[in-house]
Amino acid sequence: MKPEPKTRSIQVRLFILLLRGFTATVLLTLLTVFGVTALYLASPAQTGMIDRIPIVTRLETFYLVNESWAGIDQLASALPASEADSLWTRSILVDASNRIVIYHGDLSSTRVGQLYQLAPVDTRMPIIVRDLVVGWLIIPSSFMFPQGRAALTLLAPVFLISIFLALLTIIIGLLLLRRVVMPLSEVIAAARALSLGDLSTRVQVTGPDDLRALSDSFNHMAGSLEGMVNERRNMLADIAHELRTPLTVIRGRLEGIIDGIYSADSSHVAPVLEETYLLERLVEDLRLLTLAETRQLPIERRAVDLNVLAARVIDLFQAEADEKGIGLGLASEAEQAWASLDPQRTGQVLSNLVSNALRYTPGGGRVQVLVSQDPGRVSLMVSDNGPGVPPEDIPHLFDRFWRGEKSRSRASGGAGLGLAIARQLVEAQDGTISANNCPGCGMEIRLEFQTIPPA
Repeated sequence: MKPEPKTRSIQVRLFILLLRGFTATVLLTLLTVFGVTALYLASPAQTGMIDRIPIVTRLETFYLVNESWAGIDQLASALPASEADSLWTRSILVDASNRIVIYHGDLSSTRVGQLYQLAPVDTRMPIIVRDLVVGWLIIPSSFMFPQGRAALTLLAPVFLISIFLALLTIIIGLLLLRRVVMPLSEVIAAARALSLGDLSTRVQVTGPDDLRALSDSFNHMAGSLEGMVNERRNMLADIAHELRTPLTVIRGRLEGIIDGIYSADSSHVAPVLEETYLLERLVEDLRLLTLAETRQLPIERRAVDLNVLAARVIDLFQAEADEKGIGLGLASEAEQAWASLDPQRTGQVLSNLVSNALRYTPGGGRVQVLVSQDPGRVSLMVSDNGPGVPPEDIPHLFDRFWRGEKSRSRASGGAGLGLAIARQLVEAQDGTISANNCPGCGMEIRLEFQTIPPA
């Protein structure tokens, strides 16, 4: 996928920023080397170990032995050829009173014995004997002095290294452009598109492991955000759909009464009242679901024996089960099953599950509540021998406003909020809820909570 123009501009800016960092590093290195060299060159000529060249040591030894510069020509004839041809013939030896002793290696020069006028750019190296300066070896400005030669020797490889670093910087920059800059620029461009409302934006997962993790995280975030927005949109549409039917019934009945089509008696007002009850239940369910999802629903926990709680709920629905010819019973695998729960909220969940099971279990069937205990866990299971739920619909059972049979009426199916509320109430008490089809029977929904010692 070719990057869009915005992505290209981001890549260019990131690449330039990268090159600036490398360039700044190279320049700082060069400035440091040049600064050290400048400080060295600016120091007095007579300081530093470089001034103690072999010829200065020879001159000091000669003066120490002879205690004068007489016979200095003997030293000149004894110098190695390399020293005689290089520094000796380019320098001037003066005594402590600044009179010339040897002029460019020539003892017979007319300048010998004259005062030497030191030029500001001349380099002087002291000849010290017994802590006294007995003379100077002077290198005139027309010749390259030792410090300059050392500086060039030092700077020459620095320039070569600088050129190498510049080329290496360009190569590394190009490699980083492909491996780092391009994936990072795509993430930045995608983040901008996401902030402008394009929730379908995704990035390719490429580059090093860290950038791949960043791209994966971005795609996951974008997918979650898109899912939340779609869920919110669907929820608003579902709420509008659920409210439309009772409002339509209420409006139609009331308009009929006003227009004289219906008489204002109980037979025509009662359906309106039933629809208002339905609206009231729907609004209350939405309020309860919202509070549970945002963890703002008050939960008053205390020690509860699930056997007692389940028996109480079964008593509430026993008459309805007998009327439909459905067997409703409680089975317990534990004499006591204690958990720290809110009895009202947990009873509301269990009532919802038993009510759903009775609704979809045919006459002559059976609904059973089973209480069991495992190490560290207690569970409540509501099972029936109804038709069950298609396997592909089980993951959606606990979604708000979901009904497996889209065509069934509200009277038989409700608004589709009961199981969504049940999940939120169970999870608010650190429990879990799950559903599956039991072999050879209908639906099976299990609640699990952490157990506590008996109260």
